[in-house]
Amino acid sequence: MSKTPIARAVALATLGTSLTVPTIAHADFIKDSKATVELRNFYFNRDFRQDSPAPTQNKAEEWAQGFILKYESGYTDGTIGVGVDALGTLGLKLDSSPDRSGTGLLQRSRSDGRAEDSYGDLGVTAKLRASKTTLKGGTLMPKMPVVQFNDTRLLPQTFSGFALNSAELDGLTVDGGRLYQVNQRDSSDYEDMTITGGGKRNIKLGDATTSNKFLFGGLTYKWTDSLSTSYHYGGLEDIYKQHYLGLIHVLPIADKQSLKSDIRWAKSDDDGGSNVDNKALNAMFTYALGYHAFGVGYQKMSGDTGFAYINGTDPYLVNYIQIGDFANKDEKSWQARYDYNFAGLGIPGLTFMTRYVKGDNIDLITTDGEGKEWERDTDIAYVFQDGPLKNLGVKWRNATMRTNYTNDYDENRLIVSYTMPLW
Repeated sequence: MSKTPIARAVALATLGTSLTVPTIAHADFIKDSKATVELRNFYFNRDFRQDSPAPTQNKAEEWAQGFILKYESGYTDGTIGVGVDALGTLGLKLDSSPDRSGTGLLQRSRSDGRAEDSYGDLGVTAKLRASKTTLKGGTLMPKMPVVQFNDTRLLPQTFSGFALNSAELDGLTVDGGRLYQVNQRDSSDYEDMTITGGGKRNIKLGDATTSNKFLFGGLTYKWTDSLSTSYHYGGLEDIYKQHYLGLIHVLPIADKQSLKSDIRWAKSDDDGGSNVDNKALNAMFTYALGYHAFGVGYQKMSGDTGFAYINGTDPYLVNYIQIGDFANKDEKSWQARYDYNFAGLGIPGLTFMTRYVKGDNIDLITTDGEGKEWERDTDIAYVFQDGPLKNLGVKWRNATMRTNYTNDYDENRLIVSYTMPLW
């Protein structure tokens, strides 16, 4: 288990503040605090199905138990309120072996690749609030178009850094900050950030392969209850910089009917230490009809490389789904999606989703021809609504991916989760 220097400094600063602020100022600090613990049981199985080239590993299969403790304090009284948050994580191995490791559920030994019996971390975040502006420093889980933390395995990915969020003007939200290091979802160690590789992205790095400086900022304006637009910037020093524009609009059509438009455009360039050059246009249109939802998505990559984003994060792309991101050089991809909420049949808590994404026009870079791929996903989830199992969630995620240039996968994930409030 590791704690970064910034986290230790924040913890000490927060402790010092709590000792010096008068006791009466702690009323809201304690009264508004809350704590939860999430128990997450995760089984992951990915079969490698291609015949040629033969995979070095037949499958990745592991089973693990995770514990995620979250504490959020209120703020002290006064013009500038002071608070502190904490995040404690623990992952335990239930089943694994060297020939089946690498699912992303468990931390692996650097010496032999075996899954560790346990791993985890403790993160602390100090926070200041004045009016409608909040400044946080320490452990962060950012969720913006230019950087979104990943929470698709046993434990969440976290970052160390500072983040500012302000909503002083009606309808306008301002974000900004800096990230220093990342703690990946299957690790207990903080490290410098780098860019996602693999696939047919054609991204090449120069002398700087990692960076401890990611600057970000953004503006989101809500014009009406149904329309918002946004601009965000993110830059990984010496590697790449990115500008992101977004528009979300919901058009009411009739009773229990609406059309949602989610349109995104990003431009990524090198920052002196890579060859990043990409434009990404993607859009998702969803028609909601009662308990049904029908979606169609389109995503297009252009430029000398594929899409750029920090390794391990979730790229803000409509066709980033369970396995693939469909963000290779010159790739074009379409999505068809269907969702159903079984509350319409008198079974609240039960939901279903299926989608299909097909990509083509991929520049194979080193060989002739056109790269193609497709992925089909299905999710079935149920959350108990009452009784002794209330709030217990069970989700099965199934995916199939086929390509003509890299690995083929059949994948199943079974996730059982329960979040319990401590106070």
